[in-house]
Amino acid sequence: MSKFTPTWLFKNSHLQTICASTGPRKLFVQRRAKQLIEASKTITLDCGDGIRLQGEYAANQAQKGLVIMIHGWLGSNNSLYLLSAGSRLFDQGYSIFRLNLRDHGSSNHLNRQLFNSTRIDEVVNAVKAIQQRYPQPRNYLCGFSLGGNFSLRVAAKATASNIKLNYVVAVCPVINPFKTNRNLNQGSFIYHNHFRNKWRRSLLKKIDHFPDYDYAGRLKEMKTLDEMNSYFVPNHTAFDRVEDYLNGYSIGGDHLAKLDISCRIISSQDDPVISAADLEELAHNKNLHIELTRYGGHCGYISNFSLESWIDQRLIDIFASQ
Repeated sequence: MSKFTPTWLFKNSHLQTICASTGPRKLFVQRRAKQLIEASKTITLDCGDGIRLQGEYAANQAQKGLVIMIHGWLGSNNSLYLLSAGSRLFDQGYSIFRLNLRDHGSSNHLNRQLFNSTRIDEVVNAVKAIQQRYPQPRNYLCGFSLGGNFSLRVAAKATASNIKLNYVVAVCPVINPFKTNRNLNQGSFIYHNHFRNKWRRSLLKKIDHFPDYDYAGRLKEMKTLDEMNSYFVPNHTAFDRVEDYLNGYSIGGDHLAKLDISCRIISSQDDPVISAADLEELAHNKNLHIELTRYGGHCGYISNFSLESWIDQRLIDIFASQ
């Protein structure tokens, strides 16, 4: 257990989760992240096989190290939790690269095929390309939610891919996608509808750039994430069954058993999206450290009425100690 004790109001997990990426915190974070945003430049990366990914890079003259950050599903390089943590790390002297996964942010036009969460090789190649383009003596990787899942899978492939990482942090990572998908479909309509609507908008945006896609009519008829998965998995991934697709990006079982880079997972017991019990499915590995908090919601960790996030300072402390 790790000590994080928020102000009484923010002991509510749903308020934590909502404030992580929406609501009145937006103005606060954007104001605090002004220097990071102004220093950032849009970069398009060649990830091999004609695949391109996009992100925002902010160079820091202090040369304290490079932190590559990955957002969650249907987030972007401008997600509030990424801007909040990134701006604090930038203020500490780190260069920051906020990577967009395929079809996230404003990158729907870069690749014809749709995003799916099993596309790990292009993210590995993106991290490698970033390091080659912006070499630093110390390199860190940090992901939130699905981005945390990607970060840990990159770490598992890092040595074989000639990627240098001093430390990796995954905040509330997806561990068992099957169970997370079930939580979204059977849990609060707030989270289900949020992700359904954002996924729908992203898919429609894809048609704007690739008008020969013919799923617009079917998409209007789909009311749930399950219905969307049932159509898009067999038609737009290499998997015939939704269950096989979800298992395709699981990090439970032996997936992290041979991890040879120091990694830390930070999760909360009251996360309404990803069950803390999923942590028990992880392989035991001396390089994998688990930090569990009582409160925090999903990627929230809001400390007080100033809407500051405990996770921001925690990342500073972790990277400074490596």
